[in-house]
Amino acid sequence: MTPAIPPAIAALTGDMKAWRHHLHAHPETAFEEHATADFIAGLLGDFGVEVHRGLAGTGVVGVLAGKRTGNRAIGLRADIDALHVTEATGLPHASVHAGRMHACGHDGHTAMLLGAAKHLAATRDFAGRLILIFQPAEENEGGGKVMVEEGLFDRFPVDAVYGMHNWPGLEEGHFALRTGPIMAGYDVFEITLSGKGGHAAMPHLGTDQLVAAGHLMTALQSIVARSVNPTEAAVVSVTQMHGGDTWNVLPASVVLRGTVRTFTKAVQDLIETRITELSRSIAQGFGAEATIHYERRYPATVNSPEEAAVAARVASAVVGADRVDTNCPQTMGAEDFAFMLGVKPGAYVQLGAGPGRGGCMLHNPGYDFNDALLGVGASYWVGLVHDQMAG
Repeated sequence: MTPAIPPAIAALTGDMKAWRHHLHAHPETAFEEHATADFIAGLLGDFGVEVHRGLAGTGVVGVLAGKRTGNRAIGLRADIDALHVTEATGLPHASVHAGRMHACGHDGHTAMLLGAAKHLAATRDFAGRLILIFQPAEENEGGGKVMVEEGLFDRFPVDAVYGMHNWPGLEEGHFALRTGPIMAGYDVFEITLSGKGGHAAMPHLGTDQLVAAGHLMTALQSIVARSVNPTEAAVVSVTQMHGGDTWNVLPASVVLRGTVRTFTKAVQDLIETRITELSRSIAQGFGAEATIHYERRYPATVNSPEEAAVAARVASAVVGADRVDTNCPQTMGAEDFAFMLGVKPGAYVQLGAGPGRGGCMLHNPGYDFNDALLGVGASYWVGLVHDQMAG
């Protein structure tokens, strides 16, 4: 089936492509998206959308009232930040900011929502209030959480909120979603093992924090294998180990850092407890001490049943039911749209981007958003509004 892109949306694909390429060439990272926010706010104002700024510093919220009578309100969210990545695409619209790149497609997400906003502002063929959320700092810094904490849904109440992310590796133009947890919660930990240290030729006179760290690193892998119910999913990964400065000294301290991915609070609680217990007991066994810092970053992204059904229905209307997977695999990646879904019902969908340019996946220096998705994504946003705000 050819995607059902309304002619009015198809006519905007040139604009969306130009906006996307501009944003791609001028990437800004978490909470620094000042020019990006100016660009978005300027376009929304030109469309006739009521513009609000300042939430989470660089966030932009557009409010659009329909011409029909109705009290329903929904939110549509796009993330706007880039990554600290040096681009290697060689494209004409490549980043002009060294060390910064739209390597996750947020430029495309923004362009698709702007396209939908332009069409909906011109027609206003819906009932109620549409809240257009352009969120900063999705990558690692929790801009979604900050927007919620600063009163996003108090100032702009919604009945439901929807999010979307392009997904390389999923067939181009297909949608994927599921009810319940779709993306994992994301935590980080830092364990510092401290002791006496000493001369490498006389280890018996001190404590060897590197040996203790090696045992601890191995033991941490037993948490998922032996403490978590086999029917649950979780990942514990040690990603950094820092200790020592020279060949013949046993360092007085060694630091391990890593990440934890879970789908439920019960498993999250269990893993935090086991990391703490293992760190302290293994350190003690080697005569060292353990200091543990555990930080809960993003909760799991959880789709509510009714809104997931709405998303599936609208996606099917755009691309055909055979191109919508309503029981897609969960992913251990994290997404701070979870904070919005934690306070409002809603749904998050993946939009297939195909194999990726040159096989490059998200966060790769060679990645570029697939412009063929622009009309599909904008049509999905417009479809949601027409489905949920018909009046």
